[in-house]
Amino acid sequence: MPRIAYVNGRYLPHDEAAVHIEDRGLQFADSVYEVVALIDGHLADEKGHLDRLARSMDELRIVPPMGRAPLRLAMRELVRRNRIDNAGLYIQVTRGVAARYFAFPKDTPSSIIMTLRHANYDIGPRKSAMKKIVSVPDIRWLRRDIKSTALLAQVLARQIAVDERAHDAWMFDDKGFVTEGAASNAWIIDSKKNLITRPAKGNSILKGVTRTALQELCKKQGVKFVERAFTLKEAYAAKEAFSSSAVALIAPVSHIDGKMIGNGKIGPVTETLFDLYMDYANNVKTRQFAWDPK
Repeated sequence: MPRIAYVNGRYLPHDEAAVHIEDRGLQFADSVYEVVALIDGHLADEKGHLDRLARSMDELRIVPPMGRAPLRLAMRELVRRNRIDNAGLYIQVTRGVAARYFAFPKDTPSSIIMTLRHANYDIGPRKSAMKKIVSVPDIRWLRRDIKSTALLAQVLARQIAVDERAHDAWMFDDKGFVTEGAASNAWIIDSKKNLITRPAKGNSILKGVTRTALQELCKKQGVKFVERAFTLKEAYAAKEAFSSSAVALIAPVSHIDGKMIGNGKIGPVTETLFDLYMDYANNVKTRQFAWDPK
């Protein structure tokens, strides 16, 4: 079946969907986005993603293109029209279409696009698909807390990973501390089984929705959770490591810069967190046809 996209109120064949040549998302990356995992027909962590989308728009002073209720309805209708159960739902909001000028245009309505791309959430293959990571300097702008589409630094980081036959890149700051992955949050487990990740305070990293869910799960399950910056040296010596994101969920790491982490296989803490998160996602996801947008 052909893929269907959503553009400013219209459901269109994916290969016919388009934006205006002077859309500010195209001209300036003057836009924000979210990706929500659709797992077995359910939108996982939907509220967290829509909350963060609203925050990103507010930080950039972009007027929302619609209220949350109609947005949730449009998301579900897009899922229905695509007849898909497992996918990544991409949402992008731009400041809108206006003559190319740096300052904000006046009285220009914002634009919204949404697409769906198939994803496989089978637990077994995900647990065994160990990821190799390379480290790269973090050259991004200083408002990393905003989920902006200004992703050139992350594109370059991911290409370095591809060139080095790795799966992803973890970025580090000028003091040698890991910030986050090109499209994920970075985690390690030390010899004392402490789960360590950089604090999502200030503007240094994006506060991942999956990251937030894992933090709450750790509190409930008594997993030792430590929010602090860690160095690459600490990462190399870690017993376990993984990345987290909306679509990748929890991606166990086997190597960082060619150095094997633990025994190169998913560790017990990572596996426990994976199972806890999948249970959480199955329990909190909003059913596709439960038309309850509020």
